[in-house]
Amino acid sequence: MFLSRSSSGLSLSRRAVRSFSSDRREWKVYLSGEIHSDWREVIAKGVADKNLPVTLTSPNTSHEDSDDCGAIILGMEEKRPNWDKIGANMNNIRTKTLIKEADVVVVRFGEKYRQWNAAFDAGYAAALGKSIITLHPPAISHMLKEVNASASVVCEDATQVVDTLAYVIDGTLPDTPRDGDAFIPIADRLGKGNPNP
Repeated sequence: MFLSRSSSGLSLSRRAVRSFSSDRREWKVYLSGEIHSDWREVIAKGVADKNLPVTLTSPNTSHEDSDDCGAIILGMEEKRPNWDKIGANMNNIRTKTLIKEADVVVVRFGEKYRQWNAAFDAGYAAALGKSIITLHPPAISHMLKEVNASASVVCEDATQVVDTLAYVIDGTLPDTPRDGDAFIPIADRLGKGNPNP
């Protein structure tokens, strides 16, 4: 697909195959972070709507279950730090396994709560050399500058994550650029990249 500008605005046209693969590889995408909004569902619906070969995984998103799993299975502890540790250790089995298996790790940070676990997941994924996509509102970009520096892509909303996955997996771009009619292809805006082809 390529963008062309006409009197009626921008349009996308098929010109050439943008990516090639002889098989339909199944991508594993781990969704880490904030559990108080529907961002995971938006990504899951977008992946399904675009028929992308993606398996989505995540930590246990039930806050209560995540806190109490260790005590429910192993027995209650008398002190909060011990209670938290046995639950965290149990959750860590899932988190470490799924991040290690992931091709891409999406880390969502929201404005309302501090997501220390999400920051830890991003660091762990970076240490493993995983491709990271961060997802957060622009208002908290400064606080996440080091995390974003390790990310391949920084998104503001879940649809951008879906569009990124679609592009990475099969070369598909959205029908409309994020900037709409104001979008100008780089060669038109800044000139051709190699002046001496």
